[in-house]
Amino acid sequence: MTHADWIDAHASGHLSVAGQSIPIVTANTVVVGTGAAGYCAADRLVMLGQRDVVMVTDKRRAGASRNAGSDKQTYYKLTLAGSEPDSVQEMAQTLFLGGSMDGDIALAEAAWSPRAFFHLVESGVPFPHNASGEYVGYKTDHDPRQRATSVGPYTSRTMVEKLEARVREGHGVEVLDLCRVVDLVVSDGAVVGLLCVRLDVGADHPSRFLLLRCTNLVYATGGPAGMYADSVYPNGQWGANGAALRAGVHGKNLTEWQFGLASVHPRWNVSGTYMQALPRFVSTDADGGDAREFLGEFLPDYGDQLTRIFLKGYQWPFDVRKAPEGSSLIDLLVYQETKLRGRRVWLDFRSNPARESFDASKLSAEAYAYLEATGVTELRDSTPIQRLQHMNRPAYEFYLQRNPGVDLETDMLEVAVCAQHNNGGLEVNQWWQSNLAGFFPVGEAAGAHGVYRPGGAALNSGQVGATRAASYIAQARRQDPVNEGTFAAAASPVAERAASLLKDASARAASGPDSTDELLTHVRRLMSDKAGVVRSRESVAEAREEITRLLGEYDATIAADPESRRSVSRLFLIRDILTSQYVYLNAMEHYVNSGGLSRGSVLYTDPEGHLPTVDPRVTASLPEVFRLRLDGGALDDVIQVTAWDGTQPPTFTWRPRRPLPTHDEAFETTWRGYRADHNIG
Repeated sequence: MTHADWIDAHASGHLSVAGQSIPIVTANTVVVGTGAAGYCAADRLVMLGQRDVVMVTDKRRAGASRNAGSDKQTYYKLTLAGSEPDSVQEMAQTLFLGGSMDGDIALAEAAWSPRAFFHLVESGVPFPHNASGEYVGYKTDHDPRQRATSVGPYTSRTMVEKLEARVREGHGVEVLDLCRVVDLVVSDGAVVGLLCVRLDVGADHPSRFLLLRCTNLVYATGGPAGMYADSVYPNGQWGANGAALRAGVHGKNLTEWQFGLASVHPRWNVSGTYMQALPRFVSTDADGGDAREFLGEFLPDYGDQLTRIFLKGYQWPFDVRKAPEGSSLIDLLVYQETKLRGRRVWLDFRSNPARESFDASKLSAEAYAYLEATGVTELRDSTPIQRLQHMNRPAYEFYLQRNPGVDLETDMLEVAVCAQHNNGGLEVNQWWQSNLAGFFPVGEAAGAHGVYRPGGAALNSGQVGATRAASYIAQARRQDPVNEGTFAAAASPVAERAASLLKDASARAASGPDSTDELLTHVRRLMSDKAGVVRSRESVAEAREEITRLLGEYDATIAADPESRRSVSRLFLIRDILTSQYVYLNAMEHYVNSGGLSRGSVLYTDPEGHLPTVDPRVTASLPEVFRLRLDGGALDDVIQVTAWDGTQPPTFTWRPRRPLPTHDEAFETTWRGYRADHNIG
């Protein structure tokens, strides 16, 4: 049965709007998104007895969970091996110390990390254990222990595949593909449904839209990946935060992103072994000519340059605290070549950096000890590609297998500083419910993280958040959706607006070509150039003014061909991206106007600040846009909350972050509360 047939067979009614007869599908819970968090939520709901579940997605095989990774993609969890002490409170404290993170969320992510981890193990994700059954770990960035684990480059893809099999084959949950989010349907402060545009039908169909009437909406749409041009998010991953923000869902820490070095074609994080193999950094002109190494311009000391490249491996995300004297200066030098000098940057694994031969003795003691333990120092006259293949051959083979393929033995790999993860997002409580009743953002859509987070914490957060949302729904929100009349009253204006936009855009299509690609390219490039890893008060204001103008007139500037699925899809996609950019840019402007300084993975240019330290023998100077003052944790105890009604500019408040809970109660007290309501209060 096709999705169209399934919708026709299961529609509980239709809503007639502007010549559209929109089918309505009714379920207790609708899960949006088919990544690791979305499938986990659906699986958990059925396990907990709530079988009235439908999933929708714009493209089932797209998304970051299924298509993103790194040399050794990390999953972060409580320590489950060895003699090193660890505890739920200690892991929660690690997460909480990231700054601007709510303590109840940190404790929940720590407390339920074993539950989430072993659910994946029992689902078939092959996390490695030793002969005695200990799930051994390693240390990742911002991690004081060795809590990290991995199944290789595709940890999250494996999670998706195993959870998908449980949901679709084991539970028989319907997954409606090619349904892109348009708007939430809201009534009396609660979500009551969702409007999607259907990409599986043409203009001759009775309706290009689908309405879902529900009690609960689990929003696993990923981060707002479409906002930036320089991005490591997979092609086809866009996000849908704009629809939630338009509906009045609050934003949290929207300014906080994670940026890092990534290859451009294909998109992939060049963390871990890619850096620890110590490749050359080469700059060329736009046509690939005039090749030269460039790190030595500011890092002339051979040992210092090697050590900083090595440290990029497990200090991979750009960290402004490590820009003055640490490994993140490399990110800024790459940014200078690409953004300020208009050149291209490549990793060259064919030849050694700075010198023809490799001298490991010039590395720092930490770096040398690591390479010695892996046997690299025993390789005679080694090159970066030899070191990479020795330490992690699958990391080399990965690029051979991609489209486009890159053979690192013969070709250089183009890289840039790219947006990788939104640490902020939609505000949630400790059960991952937003300020809008029944609306549960999970995964990267949820603003669950602080300014900093340990590598791999996002995968744990997605699984814990999905599990807690499902637990809350199964215990407290099993009621039927609102009645048909209430739903129709709430859904009609939403559907009328969408139908009007589609009709107007279709009418304009005859007068000119589809301009959606051009506009999409422009707004994404604007964000990367003005509000990316390096920002200033002025650049953010310029971007905000441009996006405000485009959002205000977007329905008059986007042409869509009614016969083209892609164009109809892009009509609402760009609307969502523009909405996200508008609200996020306003949040950035509020942050810097509130005295916010450089922190996390962002450098805010500050004329009163200092330039990162370089070798005193260097006569060249770093550009003034790198002048900064560090935040120093000044805003760690508060959280920026964004509210928007869809008409007036967003409003912002700084609220104290919720503290780490302490539960020093007797077992019997906890047991009594659990028997009463599973402690979901």
